[in-house]
Formats: sequence, structure tokens, C-alpha cells
Amino acid sequence: MSASIYSNSQFTDTPYGLKLQRTYTTSSSVTDIPAGINRVYAIVIGGGGAGSTQTTGGGGGGGAGGYSAGWTYISNSVTVGTGGTGTSTAAAGANGGSSIYGMVFAGGGSGGQNSTSSGAGGGATTPTGTNSTISYTGAPLAGSNSVGYAAGGASGVGSSGVSASGGGGSATATGTVTAFAGGRGLIGGGGGAAGTAGTGTGGAGGTGDFYAGGAATGGTGITFGGGGGGAGYTSAGFPNGSPAGTATGVLNNGGQGGSGGGGGGAASTLGTAGSGGNGVVYLYF
Repeated sequence: MSASIYSNSQFTDTPYGLKLQRTYTTSSSVTDIPAGINRVYAIVIGGGGAGSTQTTGGGGGGGAGGYSAGWTYISNSVTVGTGGTGTSTAAAGANGGSSIYGMVFAGGGSGGQNSTSSGAGGGATTPTGTNSTISYTGAPLAGSNSVGYAAGGASGVGSSGVSASGGGGSATATGTVTAFAGGRGLIGGGGGAAGTAGTGTGGAGGTGDFYAGGAATGGTGITFGGGGGGAGYTSAGFPNGSPAGTATGVLNNGGQGGSGGGGGGAASTLGTAGSGGNGVVYLYF
């Protein structure tokens, strides 16, 4: 005899029998849990990593913030990781901050590296290459034999996973260049940048389970080529030209990630890299 979870009309993705009671988008004190509630179910998202910026060529996209969920004792404070802030200085992108409630925690995404390499998804200890650590949920990294959060897509499309890595940028400064897209996942990585005096198109931000990554509009000349921001857990990634969630019209800037998503890489002439999206914490009881 077979059974199907879909035959239950009350099937839901939220914890069974519980309701979402608190949502935190910034760190704060928690003093309003009702008396008698000693355990809560938490979903915790870390901040996304920022894209990197290069003097010539294009920087890599930032990695997505980590994801963790489980039961915990109640705590009188919650930490919500902020996304790494993108800059116009040629350097590696800033890492995202960790989010913590009680004993449930999620690491921040790695910023794009000081090269065309991208940042790793939250929880990975190796920022580039294909190695990764065990994820909080045990979800496999697509396209490899390892298990865990995606590591950085050093020279190609971002690796997919629960928290995806960013896409690699391009070092080519002439000709027609297209950079690599951010990895897909529950939370997406930022797209890499293509800085060229020819026609440059950055990589789109990685698509998430619920929201789209930011688009990357290309064009001819060094004022184009920024990568799109990665999809967040609760919001879409921003297109290139929106490094801090606000459009600037300068399309060599990377796009900001959605909530927990990685920021897009910045293109040549020191465009501004996209910032990672801030994390979020949900409490159910």
C-alpha cells in the first residue's frame, strides 16, 4: 500500500501545528515570548556576501547566506546578519554576517575574492574551488560528489545548493565578454562581472526557490558589465546598476542581493560592487 503526503489537505511547508509569530530583519532584544513557552522553532538566514571590485576586468559575485532551521530554547536576543557592503575599491568583497537565535545559527556568505573568483555560499570554509562543508540541512551540492553548501564558482557558473555561490567574473578587458551567472538554490549567489572596452554583459543573479535573481543588462563600453544580485529567501535580487538596492543607472555596478542573496560583481573602472542582502530570522510557536 502506498501513501502520499499530498492526500493530507493540511499539508504545509511551515512547521506542523505552529504559526509564524515573530519576524526579525535586524538584531534586537526578544522580550515578548509568552510565559510558558520554553521552546520555539526557528528558521535562520545569514547575510549574503558582497561582490568584488576590480581595476580592470570584472569581479566575482558574492555567496548566499546560510540557512538553518530547528527547535531551540528561547533566548532574550536575536542576531540578524547584515549583508556585506559593496565598495568601489579594488578588493575582495565583504563577507555577510551570521544570524543566531538560541542554538540555531547560519553563517554569512563569503564575499567575491580579490580576483575574478566568486564567494562561497554560507557555511563553506573554502571560498573557491569545489570543496564544501556539511550543510545544516545535509542537502547535497549539485554537480559534485561532496555534500554541503556550495563552494565558490571560481572560474564558471556559481555552484548550486541550499545557499549557492556567486558566479565568476571575467579578466578579459577587450572584445565581447559575458560573465558567469550566480548559483541557483534556496538562496541565490550574485552574478560575476564582465569589464571590457568591447561589449560586456555581467552574469545574472542566481535564481532562488521562491524569487528571481537580478538581471544583468549589457552594452558596449566600460560603463556596462556589472553582475545581478542573487535571489533572497524573501525577496528578489536587484539588477546591475543597483549596488545598494537603489538604481543608479551606472551599469558597471553590481546589483544588491535579496534577503540573504549574494551581491553582484563590479566591472572595470572601479564600479561599485553589489551588497549582499541582509538575513532574517523567523520564530514559530
